[in-house]
Amino acid sequence: MTALMREIEKQASLLSAAERELLAERLLATASTEPLTELDVMWLEEAETRYSAWKAGRTGGVSAEDALADIRRELRQ
Repeated sequence: MTALMREIEKQASLLSAAERELLAERLLATASTEPLTELDVMWLEEAETRYSAWKAGRTGGVSAEDALADIRRELRQ
């Protein structure tokens, strides 16, 4: 492990658990051999926004049962 990597790891350990999780997700996404498209980045940002709102209690979740029922209704139209 290089000195830079050790320093980054040290700094990352100071982040909250949620921030470390987000950082890990972003690092894993960039480890792919294919770069993220602009649309991929937009979806990632949207997912992060929604997750943050849910964690902060600004929005509620939807049960899988309700979500699937909504999807089935939309597919029938």
